[in-house]
Amino acid sequence: MKNWLKRIFRKEPSWISEEERIEIISKSSKQVSRGVFFATVIIITSFLPVFMLTGQEGKLFHPLAYTKTFIMIVDALLVITLAPVLISFFMKGKFKPDSANPVNRFLERIYEPIIRRVLKWRKTTIGINLLALLITIPLLAKLGTEFIPPLDEQSILFMPVTLPDVSNAEAKRILQVQDKIIKSVPEVDKVLGKAGRASTATDNSPISMIETIITLKPKSEWREGVTKKDIINELDAKLQIPGVVNGWTQPIINRINMLATGIRTDVGIKVFGQNLDTIAAVSEKVKAALEGTAGVSDLFVEPITGGKYLAIDIKREELARYGLNVDDVNQVVETALGGASIGNTIEGRQRFSISVRLAQAYRNSVAQIERIPLQSPSFGEIPLSAVAQVKFEDGPPMISSDNAILRGAVMFNVRDRDLGSTVKDAMEQLNKKDGILPEGYFLEWSGQYENLIRGQQTLMWIAPVVLLIIFFSLYFAFNSIREAFLSLITVPFALIGGAYMIYFWGVNLSVGVAVGFIALFGIAVETGIVMVIYLNDAMQQLIKLKGNSRETITKEDLREYVIHGAAKRLRPKLMTVCVSLFGLVPVLWATGVGVDVMRPIVLPMIGGVLTSSTHILLVTPLIFLMSKEYELRKFGKLEVHDVQH
Repeated sequence: MKNWLKRIFRKEPSWISEEERIEIISKSSKQVSRGVFFATVIIITSFLPVFMLTGQEGKLFHPLAYTKTFIMIVDALLVITLAPVLISFFMKGKFKPDSANPVNRFLERIYEPIIRRVLKWRKTTIGINLLALLITIPLLAKLGTEFIPPLDEQSILFMPVTLPDVSNAEAKRILQVQDKIIKSVPEVDKVLGKAGRASTATDNSPISMIETIITLKPKSEWREGVTKKDIINELDAKLQIPGVVNGWTQPIINRINMLATGIRTDVGIKVFGQNLDTIAAVSEKVKAALEGTAGVSDLFVEPITGGKYLAIDIKREELARYGLNVDDVNQVVETALGGASIGNTIEGRQRFSISVRLAQAYRNSVAQIERIPLQSPSFGEIPLSAVAQVKFEDGPPMISSDNAILRGAVMFNVRDRDLGSTVKDAMEQLNKKDGILPEGYFLEWSGQYENLIRGQQTLMWIAPVVLLIIFFSLYFAFNSIREAFLSLITVPFALIGGAYMIYFWGVNLSVGVAVGFIALFGIAVETGIVMVIYLNDAMQQLIKLKGNSRETITKEDLREYVIHGAAKRLRPKLMTVCVSLFGLVPVLWATGVGVDVMRPIVLPMIGGVLTSSTHILLVTPLIFLMSKEYELRKFGKLEVHDVQH
């Protein structure tokens, strides 16, 4: 807009009539509105592939995508409707050229010598940029991978597993001992544990699985230098109880994992087959192969065998001798051990059934059960042992199946390492072992790794879709493939800063990081569009002054006008970059719940904005100049694309 104002400001401001002022605003708005509008559209469309995410990642990032999309749609409409009206209201009085602004003069004084050297040392400039881009490849290869950045729920879920034949009394004792030890750690606020299942049909936990929710005190009350990881390590060291395998996770993610995959740890290896004993043997071999793998912790086999069942085998010959039948014995056993309903009681609006069975002291051992009296018609009262053999038999504590196929599971959490490389090493360890799987048995990796693979497969085809959407949007903005490519080339150079940022910050590649890169591409292209608009405007001024012919336009003319288009419009380009940074940088120092998920999204955007803006300010004018020199040399004239209407 200011380039039109400058032409008028050579006269006194009082000479500008209201009609002239409105005409200037109209022309200036047309100059940038189309480009800014399409830049906003590009940001919107580049973010649309986020809607293609499914599963947990879709539920997590869809609200972000909806919010950003609706905001940008409104922004695109305001750019071409409300913004020119507001400009006509507020841009009045005496205007000053860019040279009168001390900040602008300072920026131009620094930038102009740099851009002149860049245009002079072309091969060096392009070589440095390509080298920086190539260095990005090994950096990305070194990064770990995970599904979604772990969310600090500010609480801990302790899920130990003990022997499947543990008694209620022993499980209760273990639970009480564990709770007492956990509460002894200064950072622990409250402890709530349970053994077995809750009174709900959706909880199938056996008595051998203990769940303890640990809430922590505010971090201001923690010991100096202590982290949540240190607390877990300290608790794990104190809770080494024989016969108990510890497991550490968080309440929310644990419930999500169990509902989505049936695995209560980060990773689970499902063992499928037709025989439970064979599945148990294979599971033990898998566990043995994974022991010692870096990153694998809380490794255990889901109990398939070891459950204890009370078996009462009736001796039919003895039944006949005592004049009894099978139903007589079954009825007495059912009443004595399971209980028999004898009536109901009503308390207010509630109704309760009344059941009767033997007291605990008379049914807590095989010997006591054998003494359960039976009434025979011929011999009077006889013990149960006279007509039946009472014993305990081994069996599966719980039978699990997927798709009607029996399965077991080897489970482990990932600690002090990323998920992707840990599972990769675990797979290599399994592949080294021969004879683990009998014929007809197979393994399936599940848990968070299952989600990671699904997310990676989705992103593999989302990335090309994003680039195609951006390219076609640029083409419609400039009506030129060359100009569209010139703006699109900022995308890989935006990747440089994003990759460096997440590498030095120690963040793993995840769906969150991918969403950050998707958002970054739109922002980078927006800044590139602004640069191309001003460079095209400089070419139009050159043509208006010297005509459009290689006889009248020299290479020096092209060079000077490219510098003019780049340097004299420096402030709006830097403002575009700074607005993005001002909104993103505070997240780096934010605290509280949710920051762990937001920071991996923001990091590539911050780094990418910095490197893409550097590329746009230095390399884009160079490539633009080279393309115009090629046009002038081959066609004898410049192809200038008007983006003002």
